[in-house]
Amino acid sequence: MWKPDSNIYAKTLFLIAMLLIIVNPACKKKEVKKTEEKIVNVRVQDVEVKPLKPFLETIGTLNPNEEVIASAEVDGILKEVKVDNGTAVLKGMLLSVIDDTDYSLEVKRAEAALRQAQATYENTKLEFGRKQSLYKEQLVTQQQFDDVSTRLSLAEADVERAKAALLLAKQKLIKTRIYSPISGYVKEKKVSAGDYVKNGANLFVIIQSNPLKLNFTVTEKDVGRLRKGQDVTFKVDAFPGREFKGKVNNIYPSLEEKTRTLQVEALVPNPDNALKPGLFAHVILYTGAERNTVLVPIISLLYEGEAIKVFVVDGGRAKERFVKVGQKYGEMMEIVEGLKAGETVVIAGQQNLSEGVKVNVAR
Repeated sequence: MWKPDSNIYAKTLFLIAMLLIIVNPACKKKEVKKTEEKIVNVRVQDVEVKPLKPFLETIGTLNPNEEVIASAEVDGILKEVKVDNGTAVLKGMLLSVIDDTDYSLEVKRAEAALRQAQATYENTKLEFGRKQSLYKEQLVTQQQFDDVSTRLSLAEADVERAKAALLLAKQKLIKTRIYSPISGYVKEKKVSAGDYVKNGANLFVIIQSNPLKLNFTVTEKDVGRLRKGQDVTFKVDAFPGREFKGKVNNIYPSLEEKTRTLQVEALVPNPDNALKPGLFAHVILYTGAERNTVLVPIISLLYEGEAIKVFVVDGGRAKERFVKVGQKYGEMMEIVEGLKAGETVVIAGQQNLSEGVKVNVAR
């Protein structure tokens, strides 16, 4: 049986041990890897400070300043209708005429009755003068004088009654002609020539379109910022790019219970009648004087319960800042506390950030 040489065997073991010593450190070097620091890609924007007037944004509707119904005040057949839907009218302009034949005759009858009453009065007055002289000379009795005095009083009353009847007849005759109570436009014509109308019947709806009323609502939390005379600007979809102005002239006395909002009314000049009642308006109500305002994009804000925070970039790292916000201005939010001009806020990628994380700012 073959047996290994002890010297050869010892040498072999020695060589194997040396190889293990050489190879093992190399393996360890391969296993040790350096941990690389996490870098988050972000986009940023500078904090802005702008002179702004505080304002509220809301929506509203344009309405006529006045809307009046012109009605008939006497019965009769409409002889003429001089306007149609959309007709521009001035205050006092003739709109329609009711047949006045009966009313003209009534005036003539009242005039004749007045002349008769006046004649009776004058005759009785002369008789009273004669009886008064005779009574002083005691040539007529007390009863005769009292009788003529009574007839004079009755004649005077008949004259006054006849005058009132004549005035009433003339008023009815005047009311056969219907005039516009305001300047504006005919919104609706409810009758046509030949219609029989009764006293109180609605004939025309007339609206005043210059100025217009802009009605809008303000939320309960903003009610304390409202004042009469505040400036209002608004836009309507019918005139893109054009801005209209007005002033608050009426603040309603109570909130609507269901919506918890308050109705506000502004007067809007409309000299060219471009604006129409019923148009939908995007409203901005200015609530104070111009002041410097710190602004950041709304998309930079992060909400943690009731707390609001942003991340700023300082020295290539993210820094967490809790802020107090004010009013919303379009796509920007006012920052009352927590930021200042010149700082840089993260507007994209902030959801992946934490305090001190290294960032790479996208250009």
